Amino acid sequence: MAKVYVVGLGPGADQQMTREAQAVIERCPVIVGYTVYVDLVKEQYPEKVFLTTPMTQEVKRCKMALEEAQNGRDTAMICSGDAGVYGMAGLMYETGKEYPDVDIKIVPGITAANGGAAVLGAPLMHDFAVISLSDLLTPWEKIERRIKAAAMADFVICLYNPSSKKRRDYLKKACEMMLEYKSPDTICGTVRNIGRDGEKSHIMTLGQLKDTEVDMFTTVFIGNEQTMEINGKMVTPRGYRNV
Repeated sequence: MAKVYVVGLGPGADQQMTREAQAVIERCPVIVGYTVYVDLVKEQYPEKVFLTTPMTQEVKRCKMALEEAQNGRDTAMICSGDAGVYGMAGLMYETGKEYPDVDIKIVPGITAANGGAAVLGAPLMHDFAVISLSDLLTPWEKIERRIKAAAMADFVICLYNPSSKKRRDYLKKACEMMLEYKSPDTICGTVRNIGRDGEKSHIMTLGQLKDTEVDMFTTVFIGNEQTMEINGKMVTPRGYRNV
């Protein structure tokens, strides 16, 4: 029986893709994914069979991959970043219960939190929380509780999916909640198009971030009390100098 590999492409599906991910994609004759992610690799592998679905058809996408494997072809289900961080790994296992003979293997990748942190400097050197502002699958009330709890505990906070056409004010709302516990001078950063053409980053304060426009291709970082700006980079001290 063939396998389904759930593969994290990294932020840009190029230099930040792991060797394991590259090897799996090269080995699999079938690649399944969200249309946008398939477009990132299609030119590199013109000999492959590509199967795609648009957003919100994730279950269908998983079944397509599992059925290809059930029919004897190794299949790569590709995801941006890491397959196990807001990716398809969990859903693949859930859907895979209907295909008990198909072996599922997860191939990790660099998630946006890591990729964006490297662009900004070193913002994740201490405890941090990753929160998605998308309320498509999670009630906004629960997202609010998580934001407030992370801010109250002084975590560095990394926000995925901070805005969209339907959620233009969600980052502003999140910042207002964090300002209940964090200083408006807290150092923050944004990175757009991590690992892709047009990558851009900015460092600012939480007070400034509140009124900053971002989109779905942007990852947002909010520092803790110790986070500082050093030579244009966002740095959260680990505490080594205090030992």
